[in-house]
Amino acid sequence: MTTVAVIGTGVMGSAMARRMAGQNLDVHAWNRSPDKPQALASWGVSAAASVEEAVRDADAVITTVPTGDVAASLAERFLPAMPAEAVWLQMSTVGGTWTERLLRQAADAGRHMLDSPVSGSSEPAAHGTLTLIVSGDKDALGRARPVLEVLGSHIVHVGTGAQASRVKLIVNSWMTASVVAMADTLLACEQLGVDPSLVLQVLDEGPLRMPYAMQKAEEMRAHSYPAGFPLALALKDLGLLADERGQHSPLSGLLQGTLHRAVEAGHDREDIAAVAEVLRQDIT
Repeated sequence: MTTVAVIGTGVMGSAMARRMAGQNLDVHAWNRSPDKPQALASWGVSAAASVEEAVRDADAVITTVPTGDVAASLAERFLPAMPAEAVWLQMSTVGGTWTERLLRQAADAGRHMLDSPVSGSSEPAAHGTLTLIVSGDKDALGRARPVLEVLGSHIVHVGTGAQASRVKLIVNSWMTASVVAMADTLLACEQLGVDPSLVLQVLDEGPLRMPYAMQKAEEMRAHSYPAGFPLALALKDLGLLADERGQHSPLSGLLQGTLHRAVEAGHDREDIAAVAEVLRQDIT
């Protein structure tokens, strides 16, 4: 049986752990808040007492933590404890610069790391339909495939270094722009007295169809924002991309400003679709 350690059991880590345990992988989880992995016990996930214990017999180690410095500090502890042939799947969205540091850290410890962020939220993670963006050694990728194929329906190998993290930031920026655009579209319907279901029908039945945007539209219309992709994390990713680009982007600046207002309004832990509430307030 393939054994997997999941380090970080927030929204994404928990969904991944449940998915893998449901597919008969031996899953061990650890989180800085111990109550989170313990809540996964009913799904067949074992809660480890320490990060070192979690990785001790692992074939793959998945990290889903908020920032690069958290990933680096935990790696100092788990890299020496994980088996030499195990593969570290670094799935946290930390940007290319931090990923390059983590790759060096893994190499210095004599361990294999794949830069492997995902495209998708907690719902596709729970159903194994994520798109996995991977860069790193092809041999390590081959060893990690039994785990990756449980989590995702598509594996896209984009290079040998930190390319996957940079692709992920660009994709997340595009996704954020699409959510803000949908919020503004529904707001335009309200302002012009147009039934939004008619606009959504035209979009959904034509060449502009985008299932993710349709899902966000329904959340906006219901004013219900379960955290598939928390707004605060979307803002963090926009900041990482801006730092790496080094040049001002008018659209990026607009998106950051809009999301920042939503965070300040208390929507930070809600789904990114909650940005609709801020746009609506702007005109009232």
